[in-house]
Amino acid sequence: MPLVTYILRDGERREIDVPDGTSVMEAAIYNNLRGIDAECGGCLSCATCHVYIDESSTAQLPPPDESESELLDGVAAERRPESRLSCQLVANAAMNGLIVQIPQRQG
Repeated sequence: MPLVTYILRDGERREIDVPDGTSVMEAAIYNNLRGIDAECGGCLSCATCHVYIDESSTAQLPPPDESESELLDGVAAERRPESRLSCQLVANAAMNGLIVQIPQRQG
C-alpha cells in the first residue's frame, strides 16, 4: 500500500496509505480532503481532480495518455508539465512516496 502525501490548498500536508487499485482521487474523497472535486466520479470527463506532481516525489508514474492530456488542456488552474488528473493515478507499489499538490481552483 503506497503512502501518498497530499499538499492541500492551505499548505497542510496529509499522508494517506492508498490501497493498491485505488486512485489518488478516490483516496482523497474517502479521506475528506478538500480541493479535489471529482465531479465526474473518476470517469475521465471533467478534469476537476487536477493535481500537480511534486518534483521531489519519488514515485514512478506512467505518462498521461491522450484522453487525459486533452482534458488537462482545459483545467481551471494553470496546466503545468507536472499536471495530472488524480483519477488516472491508480495506486501500486511504484507510487510509494508520491506527493501531489492540489491547485487553488478546480472548476
